[in-house]
Amino acid sequence: MNTDGSLVTMTDDEMMHCQQPERQLERAIAIMHRLRAPGGCPWDAEQTHESLVPNLIEECYESIDAIRAHDWPHLREELGDVLLQVLFHAELAQENPEAGFGINEVAAELCEKLVRRHPHVFALAEADDADAVISQWDRIKRREHAIEDKPYLQDCGKGLPSMLRAFKLTRKVAKVGFDWPDDAGVVDKIREETDEVADALAQPDAGAHVEEELGDLLFTVVNLCRRRRVDPELALDAANRKFERRFNALEAALKARGIGLAEATSEQMEQAWQQVKAEEG
Repeated sequence: MNTDGSLVTMTDDEMMHCQQPERQLERAIAIMHRLRAPGGCPWDAEQTHESLVPNLIEECYESIDAIRAHDWPHLREELGDVLLQVLFHAELAQENPEAGFGINEVAAELCEKLVRRHPHVFALAEADDADAVISQWDRIKRREHAIEDKPYLQDCGKGLPSMLRAFKLTRKVAKVGFDWPDDAGVVDKIREETDEVADALAQPDAGAHVEEELGDLLFTVVNLCRRRRVDPELALDAANRKFERRFNALEAALKARGIGLAEATSEQMEQAWQQVKAEEG
């Protein structure tokens, strides 16, 4: 261990050439420290927690893309990029006296949390199915953060993308009975929200109101996804992929007729679109 408390135990030669499987995590930590150290990489030395936020988000989404594509070699690479972000932020915290932690403390806190929140594995508690595990996890989490007397939704999904946060909000309130009795009620609500969007669009200079009503409509659709155990992000991603596939086929069909996208009329595009849909069945 270095005088600054970091875990670097490797020489530059070891960082470059070590192939021992059991030392690769140590190697990654050492390389991250070396990049930030004097004489390291100027770009890495300039980074902050704030500057790295876009990178963290991007790497997570790229990992998700690899999972959805079942591209396991790509997933291995992308998970490495996510790990880099974890190591980078831990290294920055190690350098900051106000933070007072490094990668060791990050791992230790994770281990303690996993043991504490799985009493059905490490203690005498019981949880026979996944729903029981989730309920138990939520109870323990609330007790840990001493928030029993604070608003039930406090910090629920805070910092998440809006669609994922909507999913978490509706799932959490459903646990205490705030939910429709059946899917038909949600479908009726979607129709109601769609009518309200139409009404807002009919009003002059109703930009903010249209935005509000569209938000209500999206929130209700996410609620239906949650009830049907459909991940809204995955559902929308599938729709995106379908649209992309069909539009590429539309473009190819027009090109086969000697028509470019810039020259095609809306009628020609619609005709080609319907043809593509019919061919897909």
